Parts: sequence; structure tokens; C-alpha cells
Amino acid sequence: MLRLPSAAACWQHHDKQRLILETPRLRFVMWDEGDAALLRQLHSSMATTRYLPDNTPWSLDKAEQRLRGWFAEQARDGTTKYKLLAADGSFIGRAGISRFGSDQFELGYFLREEVWGKGLATEAASALAGWFFSGEFASSFIAFTHPENVASQRVLRKIGMRERAPILIDGVLDTAYELTAGMQSGKPSAS
Repeated sequence: MLRLPSAAACWQHHDKQRLILETPRLRFVMWDEGDAALLRQLHSSMATTRYLPDNTPWSLDKAEQRLRGWFAEQARDGTTKYKLLAADGSFIGRAGISRFGSDQFELGYFLREEVWGKGLATEAASALAGWFFSGEFASSFIAFTHPENVASQRVLRKIGMRERAPILIDGVLDTAYELTAGMQSGKPSAS
């Protein structure tokens, strides 16, 4: 009888080579060049894009542009937005910290709708904060959310971020937060 490898076995073979960070429930890995369709699917509904600047689902071209940008950021800065996998190897979103402007870094995360409400965004954000500061990328980072995205604001407060002056992004005055190395208390479980 032919047995196909499990998602976990596939992860061990391929994604482990690109592992950036791991928590009990999450794995952060670098994207593959062929992941544009996966990324487009993540941003494919009005429910999942309602708080993004243009409020519209992504095209394949936009996903490809984002991937190229994230590859360039990783090469330049050593950090970017990563592919986020569940412990079983299934794709559940993206999360990471990347450069924002010339002198700041920004935390961002985006999860598939079916995993909302399970604490995964908080787990991802907390792990990224610990990883970022232990790697000494910078002494602080920011995050911002649409003013109506209360769930994301709650995540940022849970990891210890403090609200700061709002920031104008694409015509929307977003709620902004900051976390410094001195304020951060969580540690990543692996690097």
C-alpha cells in the first residue's frame, strides 16, 4: 500500500531548511518563489482585506510584487514578513517585522480567517518581538492598525506595546503602537 507523507513530514523535509522561528504552535519560514498564489489566496476575500489600505482582494501580480519585496528585505535587513505555518505544516498566514521607512521597523501579521480567535496572532507577535530584540535588529519597533481593528489592537497591547501618536497610512489615520527592548518581556522558544 502506498503511503503519502504527512504534512508534518513534508515540513521536516523542505521548510525546516528555511526555519526562522518556532513556537509550540507556529513555524515562521521564508517564502518560496512560487508562493504568490498562496499569498493571493490569503488576501482573497473582503472579510480578510477590510482593514487593508485599499480594502480589495489581492491580485496575483500584487502577491508576486510583495514576495519580491520580502525577499529583498530579508537579504538587506535579515528580517521581513514570513510565511506562517501551523505545527502540522499547514499554511495559516504571514507574520514578521520589516523595515518601515528608513529608521523604523514594523510588526505585521495576517492570518487565515478560519484560525482567528485562537490566540495565534498573539503567539506570533510575542515570539517575533522576543526574536527581534534577541537578534538586536533595533531597540524598538512599531505596529499600526486600522482604527476599527479592535482585535489587532488587543493583540498589540497583550504583547506589551504602548499606544503612540496615530500614523497616516494611505489616507487613514491608523492607531499606532511601539515596543522597545526595555518594555519587552517575552522570549522566543527557538531561533
